[in-house]
Amino acid sequence: MRELKVVGLDVDGKRIICEAPDSGDNFAIRVDNRLRAAVRGDKATSNQTEIEVEVTQGLRPKEIQSRIRAGASVEQVAAIAGEDIDRIRRFANPVLLERARAAELATAAHPVLADGPSVLTLLETVTTAMINRGLDPNATNWDAWRNEDGRWTVQLSWKAGRSDLQAHFRFTPGSHGGTVAAFDDSASELIDPNFAPRPLRPVAAVAQLDFESPAAAPVAGPVTPPVPAPAAVVPPVAQSAPLPPVAAPTPPPVTQPEPAVAEASVAEKTEDTVAEAAPEPATPKPRRARKAKPSVPAWEDVLLGVRSGTQR
Repeated sequence: MRELKVVGLDVDGKRIICEAPDSGDNFAIRVDNRLRAAVRGDKATSNQTEIEVEVTQGLRPKEIQSRIRAGASVEQVAAIAGEDIDRIRRFANPVLLERARAAELATAAHPVLADGPSVLTLLETVTTAMINRGLDPNATNWDAWRNEDGRWTVQLSWKAGRSDLQAHFRFTPGSHGGTVAAFDDSASELIDPNFAPRPLRPVAAVAQLDFESPAAAPVAGPVTPPVPAPAAVVPPVAQSAPLPPVAAPTPPPVTQPEPAVAEASVAEKTEDTVAEAAPEPATPKPRRARKAKPSVPAWEDVLLGVRSGTQR
């Protein structure tokens, strides 16, 4: 079997130009699905004339790569698509290499501090922080993924004791390696030695108001509702006879005794009291009749010389 050397593509890009090393003859191979499947290593049956590109259930290769580029793992995408991990990995490998390259570039970027970008790179700064904490800087893991806005998020993972810790940075490619900015407090503690957690806002004391607050009900024990007083027992009444409406009691009119009757009663009481107090008078004795005395002439009769009892 003669071996051919790949020279390149033809003008239209649909054929691969190959050359025989011993004779220098050129050969053209058409780029089709069978060639693509052979390059991937897929086995075709003898009676198969054309191998179709495998498409996962519900997810196209482009969708698989988009999920991987956004930070999903191969296992997560395989679980979503319901396909074998090896088939998903064939589309994910190029994107995984892209993510690893972005994380490598981020380690060479310069952290942005309060006074501007640092002279040290991110990798140098993190290594110093890990050594100061007594941790192994070689036991860290770097990863990166692209957000919807096109910017890269870099993740640093390490283990401290039994705790798995993470720090996230925002990577901006640029000249001199680009810059990285802390995205959370863990990242700020690693790149900024003067970083202090945000202090809690002090709570002002509430002034004591001068008013009587109602006594608090005792917490212990359930609160029993007041028992109403027993109602008066009313004898049962036949249902056919409706109860007459109860009228409000009318106060009796106030009558004052007439003054005359009152005075008469007072006078009667006074007379009875005087009668009881005064003694009964003695029975008067009959007087004896006196003899008639001669009448004395009037002064007029004396002056005129007329006797009494005579007519003029």
